Amino acid sequence: MGNHHSHDPKVGSEQAGSGTSSPRGSQRGAGSRSGSGGDLQGLAEAKEKAPPSMVPVEKLGKLLAQRSQKEDGVNGVTEKSFTKYLFPMYPELARQFYKYVHRSGKCKNKHIPLSVFKQHCEKILSMLDDALIIETYVRMFSADTDENMMTPEGLRHLLYTSYKLSMDHYPEGPQTCLMINKTLSSVVNGCFNKKDAHSIGFVVRWLEEHCHRLIFPVHRYCVHMLATRHRDMQACVESLGSGAGLELATPVLERSAWQAASALLPVSAAWLLAGTAPPLYSRPTGPPPAAPGTLASAAWLARLVCAVPSHWAPLYASRDHGLGANRFLHHTLAYRGPTLVLVQAADITLVVCASCEWRETHQYWGGPDCALLQLHPTFMVVEKAAKMLYLNTSIRGYPKGLRAGSDPRKPLLIIPEDFDSFTFSGVPYSLQAIEVWGCGDQASRETQLEIKKWQVKEAERQRQVKLSAADWIEHPDRYLLELAGRPQYNNSAS
Repeated sequence: MGNHHSHDPKVGSEQAGSGTSSPRGSQRGAGSRSGSGGDLQGLAEAKEKAPPSMVPVEKLGKLLAQRSQKEDGVNGVTEKSFTKYLFPMYPELARQFYKYVHRSGKCKNKHIPLSVFKQHCEKILSMLDDALIIETYVRMFSADTDENMMTPEGLRHLLYTSYKLSMDHYPEGPQTCLMINKTLSSVVNGCFNKKDAHSIGFVVRWLEEHCHRLIFPVHRYCVHMLATRHRDMQACVESLGSGAGLELATPVLERSAWQAASALLPVSAAWLLAGTAPPLYSRPTGPPPAAPGTLASAAWLARLVCAVPSHWAPLYASRDHGLGANRFLHHTLAYRGPTLVLVQAADITLVVCASCEWRETHQYWGGPDCALLQLHPTFMVVEKAAKMLYLNTSIRGYPKGLRAGSDPRKPLLIIPEDFDSFTFSGVPYSLQAIEVWGCGDQASRETQLEIKKWQVKEAERQRQVKLSAADWIEHPDRYLLELAGRPQYNNSAS
């Protein structure tokens, strides 16, 4: 699959340059002295404009080779020095990366020759195609016995590495989630479906369809380390470091606030959704202000890992606000931004991704970033399409409740207006809890709160309106009082 990407542009440029710069070639192509001079001048300009070689990789390779020679007595790069100095915080990533380079370079000894190390690291740094990146890291974590096969354990290690990268670089320190095993098992079950192994191509296609953005943080981290680690090794080669000075510019939600706000969405599940749902939902409001002179670095690091965006705001939780259609509408309507609606039964959790403001209508609505996901027990993107959402609680003659699915005649998810049950893919479930998270910017939440305040004030004003005598004669409350035995209702009588 990746054979057509194996062409090295550096090699091609060297071959073209060697043919043009030979004395015989310059004389043969020269029609006159001025022509030959023009060719040589053009060649010199081309050499000046040619991209420099991977200097960071060259420096890193030499430093690792020096440490391997000094500590292990080996002329090359050993796995021990590779792990100790390049990926000290992630030994499993180091082992899989080293194994991949060793296997790809067809090394005959246990160590990796310096030339092979530089060649394959430069390929890693130059990868731009998304499909090639996913295939490379799936192949990196493939089975030890067969590089063309992927096991459930290998995929779990790959996903856990991405999760650890996100959790370890929170501003307040490394975070953890007690539900991470459940979350990873859900993804692995969705891919392998109780199979012992799958081909590399199958796993790559499944990841591309369901959660491909979870793989990119691993690649970004490896690129970051390959490009910058030589500085730290030069400064203090004996230091094991703690992430090589890596800072996370992507804003993340504080763990305590998240755990207090959500019962259905633990941090690990939020991490999974942030890397699975369309970028519209997980795009942060912007990185924090960077120090002067570090804007470029901050812009790069802001894309480094999949983090839980800080702008996700809890709008509605049935455990706190009550379970019902009116409660859902009260807390969700008027929020002018994308939302995530989590629906939970005893043995299944679904997520409805609404790309725009919820509204009551008898028609299906929504943009192309609307989606229906199954979070547990098996993770999958059930459907992603435009005009797949439906909400109606008041319009007569049309189905009432909440629905999701691009086929109005057979919706995938049906929640009736009483909000006590739901049907998913034709199977009925008892509805236990619902949560709604707003994924818009801060202004969307502030606007919704302002609208709610106005509605409360308007209701108070309506209750305090003084009625005239003519209005009171026709008022229904007067008729009810007369039925109750109070035909004369005035202040003196009371």
